[in-house]
Parts: sequence; C-alpha cells; structure tokens
Amino acid sequence: MTAPPWPPAVTLRGAHAALEPLSQSHAPDLAAASAEGDLSTLWYTSVPAPDAVPGEIARRLALREAGSMLPFAVLDADGRAVGMTTYMNIDAANRRVEIGSTWIAQSVQRGPLNTECKLMLLRHAFDGLDCIAVEFRTHRLNHQSRRAIERLGATLDGILRAHSVMANGTIRDTAVYSITAPEWPTVRAHLEWQLSRPR
Repeated sequence: MTAPPWPPAVTLRGAHAALEPLSQSHAPDLAAASAEGDLSTLWYTSVPAPDAVPGEIARRLALREAGSMLPFAVLDADGRAVGMTTYMNIDAANRRVEIGSTWIAQSVQRGPLNTECKLMLLRHAFDGLDCIAVEFRTHRLNHQSRRAIERLGATLDGILRAHSVMANGTIRDTAVYSITAPEWPTVRAHLEWQLSRPR
C-alpha cells in the first residue's frame, strides 16, 4: 500500500486569513483575484490569467498526487479565495519544504493577510512537521517579493544564476532564501509582533 503524501493535507486558520487545500471550487474566486490588477501580465512572476486558473489548479493538484507539492487556496477574512500558495520542492527524507508559487490579489497585498499566511505556514512547517529548514525562492529582479521575504526574517543563501527560462523567453536568476529550525523562535516572535501592531 502506498503511503499518503507528506505533508498531509491540512487547513490553517488565522484572524485575517485561512489556508485550505486547493480545489476547483476555488476557481471562480481565483479568476477574479487574478483579473484584479491584471496580475498575469507581470513578466517577473507567474500568475495564471483568469481563464487559465482551472488549468493551473489542475497542474498543482497533479503535483500533489506526485508528492512534490501541497497546494493551498488563500482565503480572506470573509472566506473568499484571493490567491494561491504551496509547500513545494518537498523533501520528506530531510524534512525540508519551500514556500512558493504564491500570489495574492492586489487588494490584499501589503496588508496583514500575507504576513499571517506566512506565519501559519512556517508555524506548521516547524512546529507541526518538524522541518529543519524552510526555503523561499524568487526572481532576482522581483524586488517587492525579495523585500517581503526579507521582512519575514529569511536569510539570503545565494543567487542561482541562469536558473530557468521564463514564459517570455528571458533567463531567470533565482534568489534563494531560507529560515532554519534554530532561527524559527526569533522569526516567529518577529512575525507575531508585526501582526500585533496597529495598522
């Protein structure tokens, strides 16, 4: 009998957001979220166009079946799906995951939702799954994403030069960041402090 994929599916809930296992039922909300701000036209990241959302959900669910991804829908406080995120590049033997393939609607960017989602994913990875490290990757030129990762308390491990080919044919240099298990208590305190501040 085949063992179930690791990590097991889970729903995570906070005050500003929730993360639940991605399904095609989220497609209408996610199509609307993608259309907001025309996110699919950003060249340095990968957000599905509204009509491509069902296919992207299917792709992520296939990777779940293969054991390399655990995809989530990002829900706002009203229960509306406003983005996607994942545990990806899963290394069960070494208890490592990457938090990635993340995008959220323009209206919820730069607010508490994304910070809380990252806190929930990191808390589950370190406290629930006993991970030794959690990784983040982004385009070297995606300065908004890099600043957000650095605000979490992640450390730059390095740049993977000429790492991959983008949809527009350009070559991506990938900035790789991580948080290790010994660093987690300090990072957790920092994120909890960020969320407690009045906005």
